[in-house]
Amino acid sequence: MATIKAVDALSGAAIIDEFKRCGVEFIVSVPDRVTSESVLRRVAADTALKLVRVCKEDEGVSICAALSVCGKRAVLLMQCTGLLDSVNALRAIAVEYAQPVVMMVGLLGHESESPPAESPKYGISVVPRILDAMNIAYEVLHSAGDEKRIAPAIERAYANSTPLAILIGRSPV
Repeated sequence: MATIKAVDALSGAAIIDEFKRCGVEFIVSVPDRVTSESVLRRVAADTALKLVRVCKEDEGVSICAALSVCGKRAVLLMQCTGLLDSVNALRAIAVEYAQPVVMMVGLLGHESESPPAESPKYGISVVPRILDAMNIAYEVLHSAGDEKRIAPAIERAYANSTPLAILIGRSPV
């Protein structure tokens, strides 16, 4: 496995800038080991964003949907295990009620040189298949520059009132 240089890594600061660029005001979070240091800590210190800490991911799905009904934009930060745990809430609230629930999902333990669906780790490889089965759009981010796809994807989710998953292949810096 090749050594990853900081210049090749996703930037937590750039991810937050993309959130702000498309009008995200709320970050709903269950701590995620992939994004905690680089994204969550910055969000907690950023006075322009409101951090809502939740106990369970399905709770976060409901909060993000409720905020969208109120004309507010939110992103739910969670780990892939939390996404798996919240499938029923996603089905009922985000898919069936056509709500723009935007999730940033850390793929803990992902080997970033391969697509998540090809991971030998079942908990990672199943994520894209579940999202496909639920007709939930997703973006996979691995390297510096990939964060530029965040704002357009969020804009599409809100314009079309559809859920979106942003999959983080390795920890940002």
